[in-house]
Amino acid sequence: MKRIVALAVLALFPWISLADSAQIKSMRLWAGPDSTRVVLDMSAPATHKLILLENPDRVVVDLDGARLASPLGTADYGNSLLQGIRSAPRNGKDLRVVLDLKKRVKPESFLLNPVGDYGYRLVIDLYDPDTAAKNAAAPPPAPAVAMTTTPPPTATSEKAGEARILEDKRLRDIVIAIDAGHGGEDSGARGSSGTNEKDVTLVIARKLAELVRKEKGMRPVLIREGDYFIPLRQRTQKAREHKADLFVSIHADAFTNPNARGSSVFILSERGASSEAARWLADKENASDLAGGVDLGGKDKMLASVLLDLSQTASVEASHEVAGKVLEGLKELGDLHKGQVERAGFMVLKSPDIPSLLVETAFITNPIEEKKLLDEEHQQRLASAILNGIRAYFTRTPPPGTKLAALARRQHVITDGETLVSIAGQYGVSVEKLKLANKLPDDQIRTGTVLRIPEDG
Repeated sequence: MKRIVALAVLALFPWISLADSAQIKSMRLWAGPDSTRVVLDMSAPATHKLILLENPDRVVVDLDGARLASPLGTADYGNSLLQGIRSAPRNGKDLRVVLDLKKRVKPESFLLNPVGDYGYRLVIDLYDPDTAAKNAAAPPPAPAVAMTTTPPPTATSEKAGEARILEDKRLRDIVIAIDAGHGGEDSGARGSSGTNEKDVTLVIARKLAELVRKEKGMRPVLIREGDYFIPLRQRTQKAREHKADLFVSIHADAFTNPNARGSSVFILSERGASSEAARWLADKENASDLAGGVDLGGKDKMLASVLLDLSQTASVEASHEVAGKVLEGLKELGDLHKGQVERAGFMVLKSPDIPSLLVETAFITNPIEEKKLLDEEHQQRLASAILNGIRAYFTRTPPPGTKLAALARRQHVITDGETLVSIAGQYGVSVEKLKLANKLPDDQIRTGTVLRIPEDG
């Protein structure tokens, strides 16, 4: 027997008369790795109800007083959770839309009011419960600081020692979370020739990920791997799930003046933006959740206050240092919009435990820079410049327990029979500086302790 479950009914809009029936003007489909989003563009809001049916699996959407302005047409369902969409009039005045599914889903829906270039939209999110269960059951990522008893590389074979470090499973890679700004329903800024910010940011993010993947002791994580929307807070949450050491959000700048040009690097400002342009830009980017479509009436409100009151001093200081290195790398490419790291209240930078920066690669609203953003060689140069900054920072400040820290010979795991004198001699540093760097009160050391090796003797 079929099971019918009424899942959601939106509030009525009493100011709408029967004559103002909502017309469904178009439909769009966005497929993510663990969900599919269906968007119905509407001329006016309408009360709707979701019904989940089984055998076969499908979601029925009943819209009161609605009709199709034109056929919904066909879509490329590809890797989505859908295998088809059909519609038909209901009760002579209503509309029924049926989403035929490839498998069981958990559906959610909400209506969005007009914002920017968009009118009213009914958003239906279909979540794959199997993917959610798989993620919940997956083992947690490796801890940020790994205890290790790996002996230091010997002088007999530097190359063999490097290989041994890179293959040591007790040491971890530095994880770089790369966030391609915007996506899906949220196209971001748009250039004069029609270039969407979401497209160029994804291309540059992918190129940066490939470069990071080739780096010794580093591993990239792409926050957005395709053309789909991810709410801003979920982006930082994904980085946290992967135990990221750095969060880099890639964007293409926009401003009302088409002559504005140059790259910028932003970190979080706890007291507001450092300039009027930065403040304007931060407000625009934070509005992406509205453009992309977030249900601000439910769980998003609960998430909104989770991280805001936490201390971010250490994270902001580290963010400023790595952002400065990235800015130096971008300077080699040409114009900078600002000669220093800027600060603004971007939502994606508000992670208290992950150094975070936002890179505005160029002004997409500048026709010359828009053309550059579409050039594959320039995209590669941008990715290389960002990587150079990341490498410079982590070469100087590799996190403890990482392969890069071991490769930089700035860590030493004490083994049986070693003394501070022998260790200091091995690295060419003084005993006193070795003690000072590790806050050792005396010459007593313990086997297995990880010592930090100072940079100079």
